[in-house]
Amino acid sequence: MSVFVLDTNKKPQNPVHPAKARLLLTEGKAAVFRQFPFTIILKEKVLDVASNPLRIKIDPGSRETGIAVINDDSGEIVFAMELRHRGQQIKNNLESRRAIRRSRRNRKTRYRKPRFDNRTRAEGWLPPSLKSRVHNIETWVKRLCRFCNIQAISMELVRFDMQKIQNPEISGVEYQQGELMGYEVREYLLEKWDRTCAYCGKTDIPLEIEHIVPKSKGGSNRISNLTLACTACNRKKGNKPLELFLSRKPGLLKRIQKQSRVPLKDAGAVNATRWDLFRTLKKTGLPVETGSGGLTKFNRTTRGLHKTHWLDAACVGESTPEKMFQVDKTVLIVKADGHGSRQMCRVNKFGFPRTTAKSTEKKVKGFQTGDIVKAVVTSGKKVGTYTGRVAVRKSGSFNIKTVDKTVQGISWKYCRLLHASDGYSYNTTC
Repeated sequence: MSVFVLDTNKKPQNPVHPAKARLLLTEGKAAVFRQFPFTIILKEKVLDVASNPLRIKIDPGSRETGIAVINDDSGEIVFAMELRHRGQQIKNNLESRRAIRRSRRNRKTRYRKPRFDNRTRAEGWLPPSLKSRVHNIETWVKRLCRFCNIQAISMELVRFDMQKIQNPEISGVEYQQGELMGYEVREYLLEKWDRTCAYCGKTDIPLEIEHIVPKSKGGSNRISNLTLACTACNRKKGNKPLELFLSRKPGLLKRIQKQSRVPLKDAGAVNATRWDLFRTLKKTGLPVETGSGGLTKFNRTTRGLHKTHWLDAACVGESTPEKMFQVDKTVLIVKADGHGSRQMCRVNKFGFPRTTAKSTEKKVKGFQTGDIVKAVVTSGKKVGTYTGRVAVRKSGSFNIKTVDKTVQGISWKYCRLLHASDGYSYNTTC
């Protein structure tokens, strides 16, 4: 991926190739400003050169969100990342806390009284598990705006265009919907049936849209009557009723009938947050372009790109360039971990304290738990170089969690801060 560059006044310049950034660092003309995303800052003042306008493109998802920074003029993908949310973890934590609170009430021990009529929700309120997705994306949009010249935003506003997948029972209507019609329906079904054949369970093979109740038997084109099947299963079933085709597999028959009526949980989460995210992005003052999931897939398919979250993001909206390059670049994987817990004391499964209250002072010798550090130990039993997350102790003897192990008892004197704890963990993939 390209390296972001800031001038001496911390204003964004044109991103450079990693080799160019390495040369600037070696010659002492620049210094590392930030590890993730990797950003350098120039030590010498440069001539005022207008930086190229860039566009940030977002493909929001329930579990993962793809983000790409693109130069619309050249079609270059400057930066790509995939952001993994923690909405389910937040939901589980809230449910665990609620269970412990109710348990205390039943035992008539330490508890707070239930609150009902004295609590109101503001207009546009979202559950914390959903709001965290909006906050994660907002955080990274603001960060990228500080490191490069972002002039526009594109986001996928709707996963499925409901106007296009609600196929009315009108003769010949399929020919009036346009070429995006099939992409909207197919994208919806791929998401609903987990990209597998409903009958044999095979994945990573070409899948065809199949009618659960055949049209020759009175079946309709409604989305609830559609599923996905591989070519072999589709031909084998033909126009047989589902009950006859799966007469020897009652378990599979029951699962398909149930799945056809089940709403999409992940799609529901995305739809619940889409307008809140749209309003949040509008507050940046940048023009926001929107598009549907069907259009995204249409753009990706016509350009011959494979399926990934960040490539989906690169194909969002009608502004997608006809030709894009650097589609095999290194991708930054960002996982939202949170900033820890506000709980002052850990409790056991019954809700009773099991530890002493934690200290209100987070930092020890200038470090705090979660910082990424590099420790070069020159003496003692632990001689070597260690890079990873640090867990601080009041004694000044820290633990460092590297990729493959945890090293205990490293003095703070050997540690050098690489990246301050910001609630995210980082990895890269090619």
